[in-house]
Amino acid sequence: MYALGVDVGSVSTNIVLLDNSGNVVEKLYIRTKGRPMEAVRSGLAVLKDKYDDRQIQSVGVTGSGRMITSIQIGADIVKNEITAHAVAAIQADPEVKTVIEIGGQDSKIIIIRDGVVTDFAMNTVCAAGTGSFLDRQAERLEIPIEEFGDHALKAAVPVRIAGRCAVFAESDMIHKQQLGYATCDIIGGLCEALVRNYLSNVAKGKELLPKVLFQGGVAANKGIHRAFENELQLPVHVPPHYDVMGAIGAAILAREKLEREKKKTMFKGFSVSDAEFKSRSFICGGCPNRCEVVCVLENQKAIGYFGDRCGKYNNRSFSPPAAYV
Repeated sequence: MYALGVDVGSVSTNIVLLDNSGNVVEKLYIRTKGRPMEAVRSGLAVLKDKYDDRQIQSVGVTGSGRMITSIQIGADIVKNEITAHAVAAIQADPEVKTVIEIGGQDSKIIIIRDGVVTDFAMNTVCAAGTGSFLDRQAERLEIPIEEFGDHALKAAVPVRIAGRCAVFAESDMIHKQQLGYATCDIIGGLCEALVRNYLSNVAKGKELLPKVLFQGGVAANKGIHRAFENELQLPVHVPPHYDVMGAIGAAILAREKLEREKKKTMFKGFSVSDAEFKSRSFICGGCPNRCEVVCVLENQKAIGYFGDRCGKYNNRSFSPPAAYV
């Protein structure tokens, strides 16, 4: 029996299967490309060839696309990214006190004391330091993103780069290129700048104590990893499944919930990968809030709604206007 965890982000969709001992037996990384439901479908299609529906004991979802995905696949629990990453971090190392998480489009810090989240913060203004920003700079420099960190480690004297803003960081990096600085020194300086940005904005006012875990796709970047250790003067640990920790946390939470409530999973099965999904939105005129309600369609049939503040569309499956089909 397995617990299924799905983390649907703006850049990647991560899917994991945990066995009864909490070990990761399957791990899928899929580019979302602005089509979260298609990404989930393709991931389930891979698992469909290996597993049976009856082997899935529970399903948890998280990430920015968690609401639409929960309707699509039939999730047992829907949790925010902070909770999911914290649970996975504690499972990976019960002594963790600080979680640094940097993904494709956002970054987070989670403060944990005695196994409980006591504080957290997310970047809300600037994308500097996130995976998509690093992808763009690697493309500009014509260096594979997988080799970006290795180049940073080769920096003899990292160049000082303004990193408080993604736009300024990019323009300053271009300026340093025009001055003839070595590419490795520029990349090393960029990594240091992005870490300073994170610590002065996302982690501002937070007490960062060991043990520190570094999670998210950017944790694979050796340059960023080293820059964090240099700035914090602390060892920063990267867990084995750093890139899918959100999905792992969702899977753990789903299993715990169903075991606690002694319920069966609402998972719709791997046949979901064969269905056609769409989403349409409309403005509800029931009150002055005028909520934008999203309708999820499976094979042109409405299967769920979200986005309304009052919850009147919950568990309803009437057909939307023909214009939305």
